[in-house]
Amino acid sequence: MPLHEFTMIVEGPDLQDDGVIDALFEAGCDDALIGRTDCTQYLDFGREADTFEEAVFSAIADVESVAGVKVVRLADIGLLSMSDIATRTGRTRESVRLLIAGKRGPGGFPPPVTDPRRRNRMWWSDEVYRWFSESLGEQVEHWESHVIAAVNAGLEFRRRLLGVAAPHQGRLKSLVGV
Repeated sequence: MPLHEFTMIVEGPDLQDDGVIDALFEAGCDDALIGRTDCTQYLDFGREADTFEEAVFSAIADVESVAGVKVVRLADIGLLSMSDIATRTGRTRESVRLLIAGKRGPGGFPPPVTDPRRRNRMWWSDEVYRWFSESLGEQVEHWESHVIAAVNAGLEFRRRLLGVAAPHQGRLKSLVGV
């Protein structure tokens, strides 16, 4: 069975506490390393599963079975800079800049997520990889970026829904077909 590696950012009780460590281990997270940077807690998983999706969803279920622990997001939010795109596609920054500007290639490069007038723009990785595949016929190693983006969107939706008045929660859920 393949090994899938990913990092989950979590919130809740102190993961360094012996009781929480034991609870995570008993919940099936014996394949995760616990860490913290500043006040951000995370779990680095190396989980065996048939698919990346199975690994992520089983890890979320295991982590959240521990009282008070919630998964906030997967660490790779799926954003790429122009330099990242160049590195992952084996191109120069200038080549990527020309593709983005429509001065090379078929045009139609995905719009940036950030303000298009800024110098340091960012793009959704799954959109960039799909564009390279569909527009140029180039397969780019994408490390399950579409799954990461969808999982993070679901986790973010769940998190943000808590701050919305109850009468409007149904309307928001209907936007995503829930």
